[in-house]
Amino acid sequence: MARSLTRPRPELGTRLVELRKAAKLTQTELAELVGESQTNIAYWEQSDKPPRSDVLPKLAEVLGVRVEHLLTAETLLVRRGGPVGKARRVFEEVSRLPRREQNRVVEFVSALVSQYKAHAG
Repeated sequence: MARSLTRPRPELGTRLVELRKAAKLTQTELAELVGESQTNIAYWEQSDKPPRSDVLPKLAEVLGVRVEHLLTAETLLVRRGGPVGKARRVFEEVSRLPRREQNRVVEFVSALVSQYKAHAG
């Protein structure tokens, strides 16, 4: 269970939390994707100090934004195309499979999406 903050969360930390949640990632999942500890992610989310310069590009890539967006007060989210978070990681793995296997994965995922749309609509 998350601890409540005793002071307001700094703007930089708030932005990181919002981006992480938009990517549907936990602190632990984000930490794994960028090669950091969960405690570092928690610190950056509660701090007014930015992540280290070697971590910023990794965070931006995983969260689907520009590095500048992590550091500035931009309110407009400018996302790159394609999935973020867990979906991005899985599709990157799929992209390294042989073409025939990629096609099988696409067929399977397409069938699941069609089935979901049919039941949701």
